[in-house]
Amino acid sequence: MPWFYYVGRLIVRVLLFLLIRWQVKGRQNIPSQGSLLIVANHLNLIAPPLLAVSLSREVIFMAKKELFYFRVFGYFMRGFGAFPVHRGQLDRQALRQANQILAQGQALVMFPEGMRGKKGRLQRAFPGSALIALRSGVPILPVGIIGTEKIKGVAWLLRRPQVTVNIGRPFYLPLVSGKLTKERLTELTNYIMGRIAGLLPLEYRGNYAGRGN
Repeated sequence: MPWFYYVGRLIVRVLLFLLIRWQVKGRQNIPSQGSLLIVANHLNLIAPPLLAVSLSREVIFMAKKELFYFRVFGYFMRGFGAFPVHRGQLDRQALRQANQILAQGQALVMFPEGMRGKKGRLQRAFPGSALIALRSGVPILPVGIIGTEKIKGVAWLLRRPQVTVNIGRPFYLPLVSGKLTKERLTELTNYIMGRIAGLLPLEYRGNYAGRGN
């Protein structure tokens, strides 16, 4: 990891301590080593640095390419171990990079929705996370982020909103026999999103309201 990853983690920890009421639940569910695909909902641009300091191991992020257009912000994102992906299309280069990261025994973070959820609710997810999980055969760690949608404007600085990172138990996708169809890939994507939904309050589940536990 670049030096900025470690310095940035320290800076983010200090800022979180000062500006919000930050809580992490389920850290004991994080495998300490080995390949791991981490999937989480996305409510605010703070999500990558928030997860970087909430998870008890080094992680690499797959993030939408638009975040890398601005040189300073792009440097910041790469410093936190992120690489770009083209949303809404089959980005073979990003898929190869993701598979390589997992093959090396590292932890990869993805936001399956590919965008920030409107009003804090889950949006329809892209199938990339399911495709990567199937090809790599690695365990998936679901994470539900609650409260970051309140971080906007300047008024939140006076309230110190409660932000919770809820980490679930790792799971594997069901085995697929025969050809992987588009319909089956959608089912597996919904399966992943259901695990995330189960870590969120009902009002956050949006398109996956009927899938959370």
